[in-house]
Amino acid sequence: MQPTAKPQFSVVVPMKNEADNVAPLVAEIAAACAGHRFEVIFVDDGSTDQTLARLEDASKAYPWVRVLQHATSGGQSAAIHSGVLAAHASVICTMDGDGQNPPAEIPRLTAPLLGNPASTSLGLVAGQRTKRQDTVSKRIASTLANAIRRSFLRDGTRDTGCGLKAFRRDAFLALPFFNHMHRYLPALFSAHGWAVAHVEVAHRQRHAGTSNYNNLQRGLVGMHDLIGVAWLIRRRKRVAPEEIGTSP
Repeated sequence: MQPTAKPQFSVVVPMKNEADNVAPLVAEIAAACAGHRFEVIFVDDGSTDQTLARLEDASKAYPWVRVLQHATSGGQSAAIHSGVLAAHASVICTMDGDGQNPPAEIPRLTAPLLGNPASTSLGLVAGQRTKRQDTVSKRIASTLANAIRRSFLRDGTRDTGCGLKAFRRDAFLALPFFNHMHRYLPALFSAHGWAVAHVEVAHRQRHAGTSNYNNLQRGLVGMHDLIGVAWLIRRRKRVAPEEIGTSP
């Protein structure tokens, strides 16, 4: 892709202390998205290792790589929000920077949003991980958290923790921003009148590095987030204005 060409979609990848995952991730994205006009926005979220330096090297080698930096860590939702704000495309695909989300899934997620421009109702395509390659404790914790969330929000989504998602940029930016919002996108999109589609995606083990989160951290903030999201949804704006004009 030429750097001046408007991309069909933008891939947003939050990164924190993932130096050894940069090169293989860039190479896989290049292969997966060949034939498309695209850009990849890596958001370094306050890394303390060589992640930023390796991202800068990638941006020099590939014109479609862009790099943003948070001087201090703001969390995954903040990184995604920064990337979406900077994106040039109207369709966004997000994925985790740890290598567990295969880049080969990107075209499958973006296709429903790109392939039917006449339909404006579809706002989000949410990946659903199959055969998760995580520890037993993480899988159990995720299953419980997803079950509680589904019963509380009734969002019809089995796996909101999957980093692979594609959505309309304008619809995302119209949502209320808050920390950890990336885990509640199906409920938020649905509440704001958008259709949500689900696509099963592959999952794999980390290429390198260690997770920046643990089960206790997720659990402590999960219930507060859930209550807050339910409050936001109940108090969302429910009417849209109609412009009234006179004939010229």
